Amino acid sequence: LITMCGITGIHCFPTDANSKLHNVVAAVESLKHRGPDATGIYKQKNTILGHSRLAVIDTSEKGNQPMTDVSGRYTIVYNGEFYNFQKERQNLIKKGYQFKSQTDTEVLLNLYIHYGNAFLERINGCFALAIYDNEKKILFVARDRYGIKPLYYYHDTSQFIFSSKINALFSYDFNKEIDITSLYSYFKFHFVPGPYSILKNVYKLTPGTFLIIRNNHIKQETYYTLKSKVQQDIPDYETAKKILISKIDAAVSRRLISNVPIGAFLSGGIDSSIIVATASKYIHNLNTFSVGYRDNNFYNETDYAKLIEKKFNTKHTVFNLTSKILKDNIFEILDNIDEPFADSSSIAVYFLSKFVKQSVTVALSGDGADEIFSGYNKHKAFLKSNKQNILNLIIRHFGFITDYLPKSRNNKILRTFESVNKYYQGLKLPLSERYWLWASFTSQKDLDSLFLSPYLPDNNYQLRKEQILKTIKQEDFNSILFTDTQFVLPYDMLTKVDSMSMANALEVRTPFLDHTIVDFIFSLPAHYKINDVFTKRLLRDAYRDILPKEIYHRSKHGFEVPISAWLYNNKFTDLSKELLSPHFIQKQKIFDIRYLNKLTEPKTMRNKGELIWTILVFQYWWNKYFT
Repeated sequence: LITMCGITGIHCFPTDANSKLHNVVAAVESLKHRGPDATGIYKQKNTILGHSRLAVIDTSEKGNQPMTDVSGRYTIVYNGEFYNFQKERQNLIKKGYQFKSQTDTEVLLNLYIHYGNAFLERINGCFALAIYDNEKKILFVARDRYGIKPLYYYHDTSQFIFSSKINALFSYDFNKEIDITSLYSYFKFHFVPGPYSILKNVYKLTPGTFLIIRNNHIKQETYYTLKSKVQQDIPDYETAKKILISKIDAAVSRRLISNVPIGAFLSGGIDSSIIVATASKYIHNLNTFSVGYRDNNFYNETDYAKLIEKKFNTKHTVFNLTSKILKDNIFEILDNIDEPFADSSSIAVYFLSKFVKQSVTVALSGDGADEIFSGYNKHKAFLKSNKQNILNLIIRHFGFITDYLPKSRNNKILRTFESVNKYYQGLKLPLSERYWLWASFTSQKDLDSLFLSPYLPDNNYQLRKEQILKTIKQEDFNSILFTDTQFVLPYDMLTKVDSMSMANALEVRTPFLDHTIVDFIFSLPAHYKINDVFTKRLLRDAYRDILPKEIYHRSKHGFEVPISAWLYNNKFTDLSKELLSPHFIQKQKIFDIRYLNKLTEPKTMRNKGELIWTILVFQYWWNKYFT
C-alpha cells in the first residue's frame, strides 16, 4: 500500500484524552477529501490518533489505519509514499518480523520498532507520520526530507495536537489567533513561510525533522540536511549527464508502482516532458494531461505538450479553462484553501487535478526541478546581476524610467516593463535583499498602503527574514538554490500541489525530489546548472537528443493563469462585493478601506489581479473561520 491520506491526533499531558474524542472525530471528518476510502480512530488514555485513507495499491481493510503492530504496543498514522518498502520488508522478514498485510504502513511501523529514530534515513519517499508507543507513552512525529507532505502542530502545557491540514486543527480546543507577522508575509509572498503558520503558536513541522513528545516535554531533531557544498571529486560534465539520466530513470520507475490507473501532468515544459519521456519507457500509451486557456493564448502551452504526445505516443487530453469556469467554481476552490495561499497557479493545479482524477488516481509531475536545477527566471537574473557589464551599467543609471511605465503580467510588453523594473530595483540592493525582493510578489508600496498600522512589519518579521536569508552567500550561486529548497519549495510549490491534488483525492508523485537526485545535483558546481544561455543546463543537455528540439530551446514560461483578466472580465463576483464591502472592511479592522477602493477601480483592477486575488483568498478564509 502506498497511501495518500489525512492524519491527525492529540496527546494530552496531565489528563486523559477521553473528553477530546469528539474533536478528533471532527478533525478526521474535515480530512476526508484527502482520504475518502476509509476512516479510523485509535484511542488510549492520553492519546487519540485519527486517519482518513486513500488506498492506491492494497485496497483491503488490512491497510486501514491507525495500524497497530502485532504486539499491540505501537500504533501508526501515516500519509505518504514509501517507494522502497518491498526491499525493506524483505530485510525485516530475514530479521524475524512477521507481517499481516502487504502494506508499506506496516513496514514503516516495524522499521521504527527495529531501528528507532534512524529508520527515517531508510525511507525513499515522502511522508508525514505519527507513531505512539503505548508502553513508554511517547508520541513520535516526523516529516519527509523536503516537505512534500504537510504537517501542522500546536502545543501548550496540557496538549500536543497535529494534523495534515490547518483546517482540521480548528476542530480542537485552543485559542485561534492570527499571527500578524505571518499575515504580512502572506501578502508579500502569497504564502506563509514555515515553520510558522497563519495562526499564532501553530507551526509547520520543518522538513527533514522529527518530534518526540513525552508528557509535556517536546524535543525536535533533524535527521536530514541538504548538503549544498560541492564535492571535491565531481564528475566531468558528460559523466554527470549520464549519471543524471540513470538517477531520473530509477526515480521514475520507483514511482510507477500502482494497482490503480496512473498518468502524468504534461505542461509542455522541459520538466514534465522529461518525466513523460522516461515513464513512457515503462508504460505504453501513457495517459498525459494538460490545461489550456481557451480565452487567453498568452498563457497557453498546449502546443508544446502536443509535441511530446506525438514523440512518445501518449494518450493525451487537454482541459481548457475559461473565466466562466473559474467564476462557476470559485467557492469550490476557496473552500479547499485551508491556510491563506494565493499562488494563482494553484487554480490551474486544482482544475487539472479534478479533471485528471476522472481518468487516473495517480499522476507524475515535474515539480521540484526549478529549485534544484536552477530553472526560474530569477536565477538567470541573479547570474546577470553579478556581472560588471555595460547592460547593468545602463540599467543602474536609466532603470528609473521603468518606474513610470505601465506594468502587468497579462501582456508581453507590460510584463517586460515589470521585469526590467524589478531587475533595476534589485541591482541597487545587496544579494540577500535582492533575493527577498525577487522572491516577493507584492510591492512594498502596495503593502504599505494596504494595511492599517497595527498590521505593518514588526521585529518578528525582521527576525524571520534574517533566518531565511542567512544561507545566501555572495560568491556561491548554489546558496540561492539551497535557499529556494528551504523556502519556496516546501511552502509554496509543494503546498500548492499537495493541497489542490488532495482536494480531488488525486495522488501526485514528484520524481525530481527523489533524494538521490537532489543530493547529487547539490554536489555539482553551479555552472553545470546555469550559464549565460540556459537555465537548467545539465537537465536540458542530458535530454537534448531525447526531447524535440523545440522543448530544448524553450524559455521558462511558468504554470500561470490569467487571473487579472478573469477577475476583470467577470467585473468581480458577488463574493468580492461582500468581502470587500466598506461595512465588512471597517468591521474587520485590518485593511485601509481607501486603498481597497482605489485598488478595485476598473483601470487599476486590470493590472492588479494577483494582489486582488490575494486579498480575496484571505477575506474568504477570515470570514469562514473568524466571523
